[in-house]
Amino acid sequence: MMPPVRIGTWNLAGRWTDHHLALMVDADCDVWLLTEVNERTSLPGYALHLSQALMAPRRRWAGVASRLPMTSSPDPHPASAQVCIGATTYVSSILPWKGCASRPPWDGEPHVDKTRNAVDDLPLRLRAVDSLVWGGDWNHALTGREYAGSIGGRQAVLSAVEQLGLAVPTSDLPHAIDGLLSIDHVAVPAGVAGTARRVVAEWDGKRLSDHDAYVVEADL
Repeated sequence: MMPPVRIGTWNLAGRWTDHHLALMVDADCDVWLLTEVNERTSLPGYALHLSQALMAPRRRWAGVASRLPMTSSPDPHPASAQVCIGATTYVSSILPWKGCASRPPWDGEPHVDKTRNAVDDLPLRLRAVDSLVWGGDWNHALTGREYAGSIGGRQAVLSAVEQLGLAVPTSDLPHAIDGLLSIDHVAVPAGVAGTARRVVAEWDGKRLSDHDAYVVEADL
């Protein structure tokens, strides 16, 4: 039997230091679904594929890092990165947050329309994939209080998850802000056995990002 694949997701907030590297090395993931990725990011032993579009100077929207052999694929959305690892396609995405401007890569007004437009294309592009892992900073809790996104946006995200035949083991994990649930997720094929945990993104008592990291082990 093949061992579980360990998949992490983390919004790096455009930062990269030796402490970020140390946290990721300690988490010991096979694949990372990264967002807000500084172009200086470098993980020894990993190949790194970044989205083409810039979020800000020297910062890409998303990226996938893998210590398993991978093949890069065209971005399914400007704020997403996609690769193939074995028989599985991995996609890392940022989805619209409450208050983001109505300009590329976001289309629509109000927020719920931006989110629908961002996620509607993904099932069309990825439905034919045999095995899919989709994650990143979705800017929505999938249950409980909604803080970063909108209830309508949440429903659009949940609809895309259902259409893609996925389950989200990170949905009940806590956010870095007390009382909220995670907006950073890893979704795996429904029915796949998996466990999820939160990794607090601190070093010597100082925050490395305003997002914590999350790790899922799945029997892909």
